[in-house]
Amino acid sequence: MEDVSLCEVWLQICHCPVSGNEMKFFHMWKKIHAEFCEKIPGTTRTEMALSSRWKILNKELGKWRNALAKAMDNYRSGQNRTNEMIQAQMWFGATGGGKKSFTHHECWEVVKYCKRFVIIPTGPEVVLNETPLRDSMTSDSPLDSPMSQDSPVERSRGPLAERPRRQRRREIARQNGIRIEMEQKRQEHELALDAEFAREREYLRKKDMDKTDRETMAMDTSHMSPETKQFWKLERRDVMRRRLFRDDGPSNTDWLNDGNH
Repeated sequence: MEDVSLCEVWLQICHCPVSGNEMKFFHMWKKIHAEFCEKIPGTTRTEMALSSRWKILNKELGKWRNALAKAMDNYRSGQNRTNEMIQAQMWFGATGGGKKSFTHHECWEVVKYCKRFVIIPTGPEVVLNETPLRDSMTSDSPLDSPMSQDSPVERSRGPLAERPRRQRRREIARQNGIRIEMEQKRQEHELALDAEFAREREYLRKKDMDKTDRETMAMDTSHMSPETKQFWKLERRDVMRRRLFRDDGPSNTDWLNDGNH
C-alpha cells in the first residue's frame, strides 16, 4: 500500500505540468513527503526513507519495463497476453541482481504511461537464453526451404525472392539501432538519476545532522547530574569541532583539545 502511494505521489509531483520539470531535487522530495503524509496519516517515513525506497522501486520498475519491452518485441502471431507476461518474468529474472520475479504490479499500473517508463515497441528479433525465437515474419514458403536451391524455377526467381529478405534484414538492423540508442539513453538517464539520489541523500544526511547538533547545543543541563552534564559537554565539544573542521579546516580545531575547554 505504501509503495503504491509513493508511486502515485511521485507521479503527481514529478510530472506536474507547471513545476515538475524545473523543481530542485530536495524541494521535490519535500513536496513528495508532504503529499505522502497526507495520503497515509501517521506515517513515520522521513524524506530520506522515501527517497531510498523510491530508488529501489525505480530500479525494479525500470527492469520490469525493459523485460516487458523485450517480450513485446518478441512478437509471434497467436501469442497471447499470458505468454507475454511469462516471457517478461523470464527476462526480468535473467537480468541478475535483485529479485528473481517482479511483484510490484500495482505500482507498475500507476507509472507505466509516464515518460520514464512508457514502452515504445520497436519489434526487432530478440534471443531468450541464447536460443533464437522464431521471427513472425519468417514464412513457410518453399522460397525459404533448402529444396528451393535445387529448383530451376526458384533459381530464376532468385532476385525477386531475395529482395524481401534484404528489406527485412535492413529493417531488423534499423530497429536494432533504435534499440541500442534507446538503451544508451536509458543508461545515461539512470546514471544521472543515481547521481541526483546521492546528492539528495547527502543533503538529507546533513540536514538531520544539523538538527541533531542544534538540539545538542540547546540542551538544558542545569537539572542534570554532574556525570550527565559532563557527557553533554563532550557532545557539544564534538559538535563544535565538527563544525569548525568543516568550515575552516583542521588547523583551527586544536584549541578544542585544550584541557580548559
